[in-house]
Amino acid sequence: MKQFLTLTITALLATSLVSAQRIQNRKEAQRERIEQGVRSGELTRGEAARLREQQRDIRQTVRRDRVDGGGLTPRERAKIEKKQDRANRSIARQKHDAQRRP
Repeated sequence: MKQFLTLTITALLATSLVSAQRIQNRKEAQRERIEQGVRSGELTRGEAARLREQQRDIRQTVRRDRVDGGGLTPRERAKIEKKQDRANRSIARQKHDAQRRP
């Protein structure tokens, strides 16, 4: 019984760490895509500002959800991943619209 409990706890911790790393990796990739869009002129200053605000909102959500005990519940992770999905679509849409920085 102790061994089963130990294995279960270990599996839950590993899953939580992998999920947290995935959220972090996506955050970094999105930040880089925004910066690349600014450098290439694909994003205007206003578009970049709105996209950065969206990233700040995601960071605040992660911080707020972790306050209760350090970890994210599956529901909180799903909420954050949904926000990141929305941010990905926003970045792609803004980078490929007709607006260009002069």
